[in-house]
Parts: sequence; structure tokens; C-alpha cells
Amino acid sequence: MNIIDKVLGLFSIDMGIDLGTANTLVCLKGQGIIINEPSVVAVKKGTNTVLLNGNAVGDVAKDMIGKTPENIVAIRPLKHGVIADIVTTEAMLRYFIRKAQGKKWGAKPRIVIAIPSGITGVERQAVIDSTLRAGAREVYLIEEPLAAGIGAGLPITEPIGSMIVDIGGGTTEVAVLSLAGMVISQSVRIAGDDLDEAIIQYIKQTYNLLIGQQTAERIKKEIGSAFPLEQEMTLEVKGRDLMACLPRKTTIRSEEVREAIMEPINQIIQNIKIALEKTPPELAGDLVEQGIVLAGGGALLRGIDKVIEKETDLPVAITENPMTAVARGTGEVLNQLDLLRTVLCMSE
Repeated sequence: MNIIDKVLGLFSIDMGIDLGTANTLVCLKGQGIIINEPSVVAVKKGTNTVLLNGNAVGDVAKDMIGKTPENIVAIRPLKHGVIADIVTTEAMLRYFIRKAQGKKWGAKPRIVIAIPSGITGVERQAVIDSTLRAGAREVYLIEEPLAAGIGAGLPITEPIGSMIVDIGGGTTEVAVLSLAGMVISQSVRIAGDDLDEAIIQYIKQTYNLLIGQQTAERIKKEIGSAFPLEQEMTLEVKGRDLMACLPRKTTIRSEEVREAIMEPINQIIQNIKIALEKTPPELAGDLVEQGIVLAGGGALLRGIDKVIEKETDLPVAITENPMTAVARGTGEVLNQLDLLRTVLCMSE
């Protein structure tokens, strides 16, 4: 690190970033979460030029998905929790870092960034390099299950077994935590995006109606469930008729949505069971009391806790504000950087 970076670092505010497939959250040390926007960037087709002078990122870019003319593309640069487009990811990170710092021009913060536990060494290095090029002074990586466990307030530093299931947009992270480490971890690239895709395919096959990703996400949020509801719901859905190639609307029921997403839900549950089978007996005994804690946007799906509880015969709780658990965890790490440095991977 050169002397200029050290000087600029004095004027920066350390930040934690949950770099998610669906959403990116930024947490400033001492201030909490200040940014929660979609991980989407709008660029000119065939180039890496971000529109609106580099500001077509997040909420602005997501509104463009499926609605852009031929010369504009709305890109989600992360797939299944890892960087699929390095240049666009850097542009997105640069935008969020700049926005979080406000008018502190040139300041270079230390950044704690959460990553899926199952990514490769090459993928880890890609995150570090992209974050450094986007304006960080130092980069620390923390695996998402640990960050989620810290954010959920689990006793991760104690000799007690705690299980966290973080259902994000691109990955589901399952881990048993104890003594500030992951004893068992399962990272599966099935999560919220797969639920959306399952809904798209179901409506296509059942109603001959083509809908977009944003419509599928709205269906999931408004009437989706993993467990039978006391009062089932319906929703009017609009799309393009595949036979007539004209706009059309239809009404779907919550029971149908549940049927559509059952396969990816079952795959998530299967990975929870695999993690439980691998858990050492003493820690397994702790889980009988401690149960399973759910985090991530997928934890907001109606009845997801009930179906997991039914399948595992363990108590299941959803952490407060599950979508922000990982980001809150990175913020807590910033507050205790020296204490928690052992759980981090640091940039050179």
C-alpha cells in the first residue's frame, strides 16, 4: 500500500458489503445499512459503458429489465453468488462505494465483503481484485453463513452448535457454526432465482403464457408459499400468449405457485438434511435445543419455516429482518475487526 492510499484511508469510512446475486447491501461502520439495491447494471449493448454517466445501477437499472430497446442491456453481473461479468461487477461496486461515501472524494475504505462458502480460490481472488480496483484500500472476505450467523445474533464464538440457513437469490448456504468457525457447510446454487424460474416455466406450460422475471418475482412475493395457507390466494398475471403472440392475462392460485416451486424447495431441504447428517453428535445435540435459524430473502417465503420444521423435526426460527442479516454481520465484523480477524480472508 502506498503513502497516498494510507493518507486517503484516514478520511474513509470502513464498510461491509453483502454482494448478492439479487441485491447488494452496504453497511457503514457505526451507521448500519445505508444501501439496499438490486445487483443490476444497465449498459450500452456490445460495450461495458454504464448508462447515465455510470449511475444506471441498482433500482434504476432493475426498472429497465425486460423493457430496454435493442441498444441497451440490463445485466445482473453475478450468477449463483459469484462474479460472472468482472468489468460490470467493478462498475457496480464502484457506484455503491461512491454512493456510500457521499462527497468524500478519493477516500479509500477498508471493506468486509461476504462471499458464498462454496466458491473456488479463483472466484475468491476475483472478488478481491474487483473490490480493490473499485476503490477499496483493503479487502476482507467473510463467508456468508458466518456473516449471517453474526448478523442473526447467534453465539458463534461459543462452544455451542448453531445452524444457519441463508437462502439468497443465487445460493443457499447451510452451515453449523461453533467457536467462530464453520464445522459443517453446504453451499448449493439453488435459491430465490430458481423459484422465479420455476414459476415462469409452470405458467408457460400450464397457461401457454410467457411472463418475465420481474412478474415471476412479484407472484412469489404476493401469493407464493412453501406450506398450505389458512386462506389460499389468487393473483391476476399478465404476459404474452405463446400461441396468439398477443398480450393476455390470466388468474393463478397460490396452490399452483406452491406446486411450481416445490422441486427447488425440496432440493434446499435435502441439503439441510445432508448437513445435519454430517454434524458431529455433540453439536447435533445442541441443535435439538438451538434449532435452525433462517436468513436471506428466501426466508420471507410464506411457510418455509414450517416445511423445514416438518422435514427435520427441529425447531425453526426466522431471524429478524432476514434480508439484511449478512450485511449486519459484515457491519459487526467491522466493529470487532481485531477480535474476528481469524474468520476473515484478507487481501495482500
